Amino acid sequence: MAAGDAASACNGDAFQLRHLHLALRVAFEPPGSGRLQGSVRLELTCLRDHALELVLDSHPSVEVESAGLAPPGSPCRGRGGGGGRPEAGALRPLAFQNRPFAGYGSALHITLPEPLTCGDTVVVEIAYRAGGGPGVCWLTPEQTAGKQKPYMYTQGQAVLNRSFFPCFDTPAVKSTYSAVIKVPDGFNAVMSAIHWEKQKDNTFLFKMPQPIPSYLVALVVGDIVSAEVGPRSRVWAEPCLIEAAKKEYDGVIEEFLTTGEKLFGPYVWERYDVLFMPPSFPFGGMENPCITFVTPCLLAGDRSLADVIIHEISHSWFGNLVTNAHWGEFWLNEGFTMYAQRRITTEIYGAAYTCLEAATGRALLRQHMNNTGEDHPLNKLRVIIEPGVDPEDTYNETPYEKGYCFVSYLAHLVGDQSKFDAFLQAYVNQFKFQSITANDALEFYLEYFPELKKKGVDTIPGFEFDRWLNTPGWPPYLPDLSPGEELMKPAEKLAELWVSPGQNMEAIKAMDISAWKTFQLVYFLDKVLEKSPLPDGNVEKMSSLYPKISRAQNAELRLRWCQILLKNNHDTEFDKVKDFLHSQGKQKYTLPIYRAMVSGSETAQALAVETFSATAPQLHVNVQNYVKKILGLKTEEN
Repeated sequence: MAAGDAASACNGDAFQLRHLHLALRVAFEPPGSGRLQGSVRLELTCLRDHALELVLDSHPSVEVESAGLAPPGSPCRGRGGGGGRPEAGALRPLAFQNRPFAGYGSALHITLPEPLTCGDTVVVEIAYRAGGGPGVCWLTPEQTAGKQKPYMYTQGQAVLNRSFFPCFDTPAVKSTYSAVIKVPDGFNAVMSAIHWEKQKDNTFLFKMPQPIPSYLVALVVGDIVSAEVGPRSRVWAEPCLIEAAKKEYDGVIEEFLTTGEKLFGPYVWERYDVLFMPPSFPFGGMENPCITFVTPCLLAGDRSLADVIIHEISHSWFGNLVTNAHWGEFWLNEGFTMYAQRRITTEIYGAAYTCLEAATGRALLRQHMNNTGEDHPLNKLRVIIEPGVDPEDTYNETPYEKGYCFVSYLAHLVGDQSKFDAFLQAYVNQFKFQSITANDALEFYLEYFPELKKKGVDTIPGFEFDRWLNTPGWPPYLPDLSPGEELMKPAEKLAELWVSPGQNMEAIKAMDISAWKTFQLVYFLDKVLEKSPLPDGNVEKMSSLYPKISRAQNAELRLRWCQILLKNNHDTEFDKVKDFLHSQGKQKYTLPIYRAMVSGSETAQALAVETFSATAPQLHVNVQNYVKKILGLKTEEN
């Protein structure tokens, strides 16, 4: 396994990957399937004497046709814009064998012709076919927004890119990359790369001169077009969505980027584009460098969810630039990003708004810990991922919200926001383009603030850094969210009025919610959900009084309204639950609704089975498997 990473079979401790080059032809095959064919070239430097074998992460769906050693000094020719393949016969054939590794991948062992010594450089090329694995998603026309042409995208996080190309599939290994991708006529290709150029024969050349981990190499092939929305940003979408995307984000993104730069230092990725994915995309967003993939759920029509991309923009510094060395330290990516996101929103929208949004995050963490029990081992920041366990199965709110609380605690110990902001810039500068552990981050923090180190802040009883990292449970410290009370108090008061048995409709109608923004409405609905079931008839009255909520197109409001309907068994509106699950496949929305259905009435349980059987084909394979677990159905191994 990779040093310190139980989820990788690669021997990244024996080789430094300097550059990788993909040369691929993409072909769609009916229905909802396709094929990638071509090669991956790896420029390597040996890190130890007597190295006889290169071990890469791969997947049973990847069919390796050959492996070869390029002549000494041979570069990846695609870096200069030429073809990706060497001349016939130029490669020295290498023996290779695919061996079992885990349910989510295999190990590709390539035997070198003679032992290498430390410092030797080699170029290995692997010819292969792929396309049937979980990291390469093929959509039928019916699964797209336009419903005319098929669509293909890759999703690498956490360990899925080994089914896209044989690689060092660990966040500990970073390299530059280039690619030459040939796609069918009538389609465009985009990748997570700074430079791209369309060549003849519908072939696209991509170059990423900044080192990134394998999980951030991303490819989309579809009927997609773009529109400029800022000096260094464009939106990409299917033609039927491009106007909505442009309207939602025109002139919006640059302010987010410049605020991030002011706080955390230069934005190193040159462009920041946003690609609106088909509805089945399982995530809110995926922070692929240069081009964030986002759910079309963000197109609410009124910019009410436009600021959601601030989280993905924040990953430009925390996650993409400074990266967790393995998935057991995922909080380093997400906890720092949550903190960065909330620093940006505080600068732009003020403390009240940010504290209100953070309160909804805290409610999600509370909900998660109530579901699992606080002492569940996944409720630690440093998660032990045992061999064979898919890191994806450890995903939950803890690295995000408990991670945010820990970073907030580090800021609280400093006691001066501008000093902590300066630390974050220094942290990014110290570790940029590197992969680190919590120990690296915390040692740097204590060195940066020697007066705190002298005080022994890492061992304050009850707040020990070790306890934060290694003890499951509720965060020992919670940041002060009181500036949000001016928005929270009215929401709490209104929720109380709705849950009290002797309902005061006069007082309810006196509270005008027409100017409430998304997170104030979300906070109100979270309070109603906490106190559900409500007295008889109240959900029906609420539905009729607040069409802004009960008929919302805003996905955050739709999620909460569906949960309230299910918790109160208000089955006359269960069609809204079904419609929401049919309209999108985002994991964050889909799983909580299925959990609520399964723990609800017999009608709700029957609806869960019926809806899943109708929508399963449009869901990402991981989401399908999670829903199957919730429903008690047999899951398929990836």
